[in-house]
Amino acid sequence: MRFDVNEIRAQFPALKQLVNGQPLVYLDSTATTQKPQVVIDTISHYYQQQNANVHRGSHSLTANATNQFESARQTVADFIGAESNKEIIWTRGATEALNLIAQTYARSVLSENDEILVSEMEHHANIVPWQIVAEQTGAKIVKIPMTQNFTLSLEALEEKLSQRTKIVALTQMSNVHGHKPALKSFIDSAHQAGATVVVDGAQGVVHEKVQVTELDADFYVFSGHKLYAPTGIGVLYGKYELLDAMPPWHGGGKMVEKVSFSGTSYSSVPGKFEAGTPNTAGAIALAEAVKWYSQYTLQDKEQHLRLLQSTTYDSLSRMEDVSVIGYQANSNIISFTVDGVHHQDIATLLDKQGIAVRSGHHCAHPFMEAANIVGTVRVSFGIYNTLEDVERFIDALEKAMDML
Repeated sequence: MRFDVNEIRAQFPALKQLVNGQPLVYLDSTATTQKPQVVIDTISHYYQQQNANVHRGSHSLTANATNQFESARQTVADFIGAESNKEIIWTRGATEALNLIAQTYARSVLSENDEILVSEMEHHANIVPWQIVAEQTGAKIVKIPMTQNFTLSLEALEEKLSQRTKIVALTQMSNVHGHKPALKSFIDSAHQAGATVVVDGAQGVVHEKVQVTELDADFYVFSGHKLYAPTGIGVLYGKYELLDAMPPWHGGGKMVEKVSFSGTSYSSVPGKFEAGTPNTAGAIALAEAVKWYSQYTLQDKEQHLRLLQSTTYDSLSRMEDVSVIGYQANSNIISFTVDGVHHQDIATLLDKQGIAVRSGHHCAHPFMEAANIVGTVRVSFGIYNTLEDVERFIDALEKAMDML
């Protein structure tokens, strides 16, 4: 479909509202994207016409719901290039997916003094689960440091790899400033050292074509809500042989074949990891979001985002007292600080003018410590943003700085 930002923008009802008496300019898509009408309608239609529990019962509603639920799994498998839809596990989001990997795969393979390599720019969701499992098993966390330019180098990874390395946890794209590591090279080096690689794709899946089999990623996770889909639904991809060997995490209905007090047998993958009633509406809506997003070419989407980002960067670069942190061209993110002004004060004054941005540490304390800052103001674009949004943001920022 032809990329027309005004036509795209018109599909998002949330963008038509006033905030503090001003038309909303939403610049926080890295935190969560707004939702197109087709996704909202999909959720509404499910609860109005299709609501039933999947994989249970024999009536038409449950059969239809199950069919759509599993069709959504295939849509996601195709979207990221998985070999089988059985390699797609529904979760509440990337965070739950990472915890599932840590408490099933990692906990079953780690021993005392084994090492888990984690990059310094990770979101807390790709740090804390590894710290927890390290405490449980006696393994150690080893930091992969960033360069002075706030990037990840292959050399830094290779310096830390050893015979004790069992797991390498990496982001596909930083949520602070948009850096994208050379993921395939990182994965290849880790595999040569005998390590398993876990990729946090929460940001990257929106901005790069993902083919997990070509990447040779062992595990890959992402959240729906950053991909124009609802909150509360996410995906864990894992190579089938790894998932099949992993123990279950949550116990209950659906993940069992037979339960008795003499012992319980578990379902095969993927059911083994999907205990209880799932977020059926969320899974179906995620598939609808994938279809909606995929109708526009990746080149058109990214070209538009780069225009917004570069235009914003050019304006910020000309402003005194503004420092852009680790600018990464060809991204949708810009993080910056204002000398002598707290980031929260800037964000609050922008909000008063209808401009929604994120301020703080962005769930990336180690990144902030490495940069020797306490937080930033972060601007992040969705494909619904326009150059007019950029102009309003810059005008509002100048007014805020004048006030402070």
